[in-house]
Order: sequence, then structure tokens, then C-alpha cells
Amino acid sequence: MTFSEQAWSTITSIRSAIAMHPFLTELASGTLAQDKFCHYIVQDSLYLAEYARVLALAAARAPDSAARLEFSDGAKVAVEVEAALHRDFFTRLNIKKIPYQPSPVCLAYTSYLTMLAATRSYEVLVAAIVPCFWIYWDVGNSIQPMSRPSNPYANWIATYADPNFGAATERVKTIVDQAAASTTEQVRDSMLASFRQAALYEWMFWDSAYRMQGWPLI
Repeated sequence: MTFSEQAWSTITSIRSAIAMHPFLTELASGTLAQDKFCHYIVQDSLYLAEYARVLALAAARAPDSAARLEFSDGAKVAVEVEAALHRDFFTRLNIKKIPYQPSPVCLAYTSYLTMLAATRSYEVLVAAIVPCFWIYWDVGNSIQPMSRPSNPYANWIATYADPNFGAATERVKTIVDQAAASTTEQVRDSMLASFRQAALYEWMFWDSAYRMQGWPLI
């Protein structure tokens, strides 16, 4: 069993909770309230900016040219492709481009990834990077068969069910497996912990968007 297969098997309960979350089941059916999706897409755009920086840091720390190129390309895709998706929804949903504040979960997730990039090993960092790729690919493929062309969120679903996104996910998984194979059991345990924590943040991100969670006292 590869490291990625082992890691994926340890988050079965989180994956089930994600699959059953009303944010995604309603998004799949096209019935998700627009204000909840607006909250999500704004926060996702803020997350994306920080995630691209984390990918760039992973590229700088990568031990070989293949991993450097993959994370550099990943940062470029995050900025260009997914940002274009956000711009499309910002326009269609008439979301004003004003300075927004990251929600508690968005700030916690991006701060966690930045902390790993600054203070933990390369192996532990890349293990926390892969859930964002893999879970979105898994969700995109799971809900695409349930969606209809008239679904207002069809573009979002299509982006993450795109085979090109799947191919990028597989390349990142390979990098993580290679990193795990060349390190110690202690580091692999830390990699499993960071993988699980990032997966949990993925669930929390959708949950906080569904509840339109903001900061208290503001």
C-alpha cells in the first residue's frame, strides 16, 4: 500500500461527512442558496491566494526538478484557472470586488499550511497539500453525474471533474508517495497527521460556508 492509499483510508469518516454535507448535495442538485455559494466563493478566492503561495514554497523546497515544476505549475494553475472560475462567478452573482476578510476557518486553514511551510519538513508540508487536490477531484467526480446542464453551479462541478485536474492530482500524489518512501517512519506518522488535518479543514470550509460563518463581534 502506498502512503497516499494509506492516508486516504484513514479519512474515511471525513470523506463520508463531506459527501453527505448539504452544501455539496444541494450544490449537486442546483438548489444551494445563492448567498451560501457567494460566501463560499469569496472565501475560496481568499484561500486560493494563500494556497498558491504555499505551493510556491513547496516548489522552492522540493528536492528534485520534477517536484519543483509540478508545484510551480500548480501555483500557476491556482492563480490562473481557478481564479478565472472565481471571476466568472463574481461577475454572474454580482459580487463586488471589495476587500473581504477571511472567515475563521479560511484563516485557520491557510495559517496551518503556512505554518507547515515555515516550520515543518518538506514531507509533512506536501502531505497537507494533497487533500485539497484529491478531495476536490473526488467530489467533482462524485457529484457530476447528479448535476444537470441547467445547474447554476455546473461550471464549478466541471472544473473539478476535469480529467486535467485529475491528472494533476495523480502527479501530486506521486510526489507525496516518493517523499514518504524516502523518509523515516516517524516523519510518515507526521505526514499522516498533516494529511488528516488538512482533510478535516476541507470539511470545515464547506460547513462554515453553508452556515455563512463570520467573526463574532463584527
